[in-house]
Amino acid sequence: METNRFAVVTAPRSVEVQEEELRQPGAGEVLVRIRYCGVCATDTHGYSSGGLIPKAVFGHEWTGSVVTVGAGVDTVAEGDRVVASVGPACGICPMCRAGNADHCDTAFAEANGVTEDAPDHGGFSEHLIVSERRVQRALESLTDEQLGLVEPTAVTFHAVRRTGQRLGAVVVVQGAGPIGLLTAQHARHAGAGAVVVVEPSEARRDAARALGFTEVFEPGDEFRARVLELTGTLGADVLYECTGAPALLQPSAELVRRGGILSLLGYPMTDSEVSYGDWQSRELTVIGSLAYTHADFTGAMRALADGSVDVVPLITGTITLDELPDLLAELDGGTTQHAKVLVAPNAGA
Repeated sequence: METNRFAVVTAPRSVEVQEEELRQPGAGEVLVRIRYCGVCATDTHGYSSGGLIPKAVFGHEWTGSVVTVGAGVDTVAEGDRVVASVGPACGICPMCRAGNADHCDTAFAEANGVTEDAPDHGGFSEHLIVSERRVQRALESLTDEQLGLVEPTAVTFHAVRRTGQRLGAVVVVQGAGPIGLLTAQHARHAGAGAVVVVEPSEARRDAARALGFTEVFEPGDEFRARVLELTGTLGADVLYECTGAPALLQPSAELVRRGGILSLLGYPMTDSEVSYGDWQSRELTVIGSLAYTHADFTGAMRALADGSVDVVPLITGTITLDELPDLLAELDGGTTQHAKVLVAPNAGA
């Protein structure tokens, strides 16, 4: 019987590569051979916390090829390249029945790995069996490396779409990690008049410049002065907060003009203190964004295919499954120079 190797968190800052018997997919299921699985901050949090994220979420940025399908599967076939996705709006959950299909409860649960049919581990594995709803056929023109970053591209596509950024807007992107750099590219693609990137890391500022952004600053007076100069002292039309640093939430809001938009992508792990009166008196619109819809994956892949978004420069390393524990320790230490690392579970196999 064929076996499957996969990585799981077993304790705080402890990851083990385990082995299981590889079963065949059941009705409505798909068996995927994983090509790449990206490592993100959520995975690092799962590692440092000892698994305080759903098991299926530890390794959620995956792409691969369909090995076989179970009975009744008709959206993908053997040999198809696919990406991790969520299903279309189900039409029967409370949110769908209330007319809020863009916030389908079923798709949201799928995105967060908490459905009844969620796998016992994520894509840090040689193979993965998931519901047919959890895969989407890849665009043929995309490389495997591009497909490995479709999931975070969909996260940021979703956020910019939800924000409703106006054409010609002066946009600030706070944080130039992978999420910030993807958000900046979507904002540019959506017609921003100016995109200002602020980031303390010199290496990440260089990465932003390499993607064609010219308004790139470290935090401080020069950055603030430039935002005021571009906006006639009003403040940014839109600020995308991509760091998740709790202490930055109120200072971020203060960079937004009266009536402007504060869009939240970074996920803080502790509470934040803000000035409710400031937000109210300046009539700020605050947009929260988490996960994505099925359609966001289609839009993300199209943005990659036409070159509006470039993910290849973000990839700073490719490792094997056995090298994952050491990488997570490095990322958790906070001193890494990596942007996005792809795990290739079947490398050499």
